[in-house]
Amino acid sequence: MIGSKVNDILVFLSVVDTGSFVAGGKAFGLSRSTAGKAVARLEEAYGVRLLNRTTRALDLTEEGRSLYEHGQAVRAAIEAADESVAGDPSIPRGTLRITAPDGLGRRLLLPTVYRYLDLWPQTHIEISFSDRVDNVVEKGFDLSIRIAVTSPEQGFVVRTLLRSEALLCAAPSYFERRDRPLNAEQLSTHELLMFASGHERQGWVLQEEDGTAFRAQGHVRLRCDSGEALREAALAGRGIALLTRIMIGEDIAQGRLEHVLPRVGFSTVPIVALYPHKRLLDARVRRFIDMLSEDLRKLHLG
Repeated sequence: MIGSKVNDILVFLSVVDTGSFVAGGKAFGLSRSTAGKAVARLEEAYGVRLLNRTTRALDLTEEGRSLYEHGQAVRAAIEAADESVAGDPSIPRGTLRITAPDGLGRRLLLPTVYRYLDLWPQTHIEISFSDRVDNVVEKGFDLSIRIAVTSPEQGFVVRTLLRSEALLCAAPSYFERRDRPLNAEQLSTHELLMFASGHERQGWVLQEEDGTAFRAQGHVRLRCDSGEALREAALAGRGIALLTRIMIGEDIAQGRLEHVLPRVGFSTVPIVALYPHKRLLDARVRRFIDMLSEDLRKLHLG
């Protein structure tokens, strides 16, 4: 029966989320044995193994990963149905799943998360902090917060929360052993800290005071796939980094970092909310986006 299979799928999702049959079953008021039987029924029905069981961990098989990703949509649909009949549709309920960059998320997102949870007690939030851009739908996320994404895939909506100025910065300790650059060309003698993710390699295009575009050249011995890691490397005096003002404004104000080449310009960097297109956006998503936009703008204005 479809109903019993849906229940088994929900138990399977819980087992994967918690990493154990004990915790996964407990979320549904079930014993470890009953949760195990639910997964076993699914494996028998599909004729495949969904989990590789060891004494220390549960690992998804390829088929298990596929069922987990599609099961997320099933769970989201049930939650949406609950919300539609549970009362005022403008009040956030249920679980909000978010993915956000590591540096931006940990430093800037969590204050909004705490305020949101206090304001809306019927909500839960799950966050993945990663600078890797995952497929939002396949990974079961309701919302993705990203930097410098302006052209989302078809079927997605992008809302700009804030545009933040990009700044070259370095720690005072970095300049204890070398001169400060006086123009963009002099960056060629410096250590540059740059972003890299997979096959993507960041390059810097600067704009001189006369409007001339200039591609920065320099020694790039350290690349990171995390904006927060680049900030920490800059604070450690390892080189010059290019980061958004909203990430490093406090470091500059406190003297931990210096603004390098302040007369050299960069285009502003958008911080955006990315979510699947829906006729009616869930209240829990809409309210969080509004709150985050408000908090980011307050922080940006100081």
